[in-house]
Amino acid sequence: MNLSNLSILGLASDRMQWLSARQKVVSENVANAATPNFKARDVSSFASMLSGELSRDNGLVTTHDKHFTGVAQGTPGVREVTDRSAAGATLDGNTVNLEDQAVKAAEIGDHYRLAAQLYRKSYDMLTMAVTGNR
Repeated sequence: MNLSNLSILGLASDRMQWLSARQKVVSENVANAATPNFKARDVSSFASMLSGELSRDNGLVTTHDKHFTGVAQGTPGVREVTDRSAAGATLDGNTVNLEDQAVKAAEIGDHYRLAAQLYRKSYDMLTMAVTGNR
């Protein structure tokens, strides 16, 4: 039985995938904080991932089995975008603000813990409903 097909478990799972992708991008921003001309990035919204509006962009159309699709590896439905909240650039053109990235990382961690807790509680309730045991 695939539990991710249940709406609450699927939603929590999708949220954790999106938060993982966002944490990866924030980590890359921090790693490139001293790289000249590096522009801070973020990911597309969770709402756009859920609506599937990015899933239409599946890369190149293939007309033969041996063609590559051109789809980058990553979280399905999540696209990296330029961080519009990045205020100013330094003299070398870098727009990463380490304080902003630290705040984002903390928020992502809190949201991830909440989604994981929701997933676990939902699973516990499902187990209790099926088995009758607490």
